[in-house]
Amino acid sequence: MRKRIAVLAASLLLVVVPLMQSQAAPVIPKEDAASARLKVPQGFAVRLYATGLRGPRLLTTGSDGALYVAERDAAQVTRLEDKNGDGVAETSTPAATQLKGVHNLEWFEDWLYAAEDSQITRLKDADGDGEYETREKVADLPAPERHTSRTLHFGPDKKLYVTSGSSTNIGPESDPRRAAIMRFNPDGSIPDDNPYAKDADPLRRPLYAEGLRNAVDFLFMPDGRLWADHNGSDEISDDQPSEEIVIQIEKGKHYGWPYCYTPALGKVPADAKDVHDERVPFTDKLKDCSQSTPALFTDLAHYAPLGMTLYSYTGANAFPAGYSGNLFVAYHGSWNSSVPRDCRVEMITVVNGAPTASIPFLTGFRDPNGTCGNSWGRPAGVAVGAKGNSLSVTTKTVISIASSIQVRVNKGYGYNRSFAGQRAHSYA
Repeated sequence: MRKRIAVLAASLLLVVVPLMQSQAAPVIPKEDAASARLKVPQGFAVRLYATGLRGPRLLTTGSDGALYVAERDAAQVTRLEDKNGDGVAETSTPAATQLKGVHNLEWFEDWLYAAEDSQITRLKDADGDGEYETREKVADLPAPERHTSRTLHFGPDKKLYVTSGSSTNIGPESDPRRAAIMRFNPDGSIPDDNPYAKDADPLRRPLYAEGLRNAVDFLFMPDGRLWADHNGSDEISDDQPSEEIVIQIEKGKHYGWPYCYTPALGKVPADAKDVHDERVPFTDKLKDCSQSTPALFTDLAHYAPLGMTLYSYTGANAFPAGYSGNLFVAYHGSWNSSVPRDCRVEMITVVNGAPTASIPFLTGFRDPNGTCGNSWGRPAGVAVGAKGNSLSVTTKTVISIASSIQVRVNKGYGYNRSFAGQRAHSYA
């Protein structure tokens, strides 16, 4: 019987491409440094995919099946291809260069959009040679301070959504575009139905939602809901505020920062209320926490969620059914907690359209008594392959090398739908 495989790849400064499948047996590269160290659920295998990347962050799979990675330190978007289907990328070529602090990318219509640290740029490959040489500036963004990454995605309404983190830990921002999610037309103009489209302050006109200290990534669910993760304020305690892994973003709403945060852990009750961070007095921007919208799902403080993706494939090449419909989130890990928080990839189970529990999926980056700051790698970006048979995770190693990790699942290997051996956190 033919054995079907799904592939998960991650990169150490890292990346992944979909694997070709053999009619006889799955192609699994030989054991390597990743498989010797990293741990995945039973039935999965993890391997290196590519090396030599410089500051890789978020990533996506192109229509050509190649993996495209934002390399911040190289100021470029890099294309990784596994042309012979052996599970390792043979080629690494620049697709777009001179993109300062590029953090992520996405295709829309004929353009490749790139989120740089102070602007959104869109590019075209006019001559079809694989290099995106034609470019236009779409929109200016706040200059990078403290939280320098910017992330963009297009919504089902064909509008461009962009996140921008804060310049402070708890200080209210003078530029309203910080600590917010903005919304533009594809050409960078302001949509007429933006909540503040007619505001007297032109800097408020792009705003879609605010009170988000650092929403590093977000996605749109199949029903159109916008879900984002969020890194809250530091220096309250090792346990507060809880890390907001899933927030449902809605037009014109305020999500609390720097005044309020969601105190619950795990699945947040429907009647939950945010609480006041007493270090920050209320202002006319937020008068009390009743004006703050709580998260849907949280985890322990200082996990630092970065990239996130929805795994929605159900076909022949897909992961087993127990994985479909769930989120995979890159936990970057703590830098300032006296009890270190782990750096890993976490699966957030989604039941009846709601995030319900969390299960460690890709672990082993950090030594038992070590910190994520000197770990083998710190996950940053997560993406699903074009055929649904791969996941990619970017992560940085302490020795400043980049590599990519492939995690493959062989459906013939006795997958346990109850996630045996994995620690599920329901917090209920």
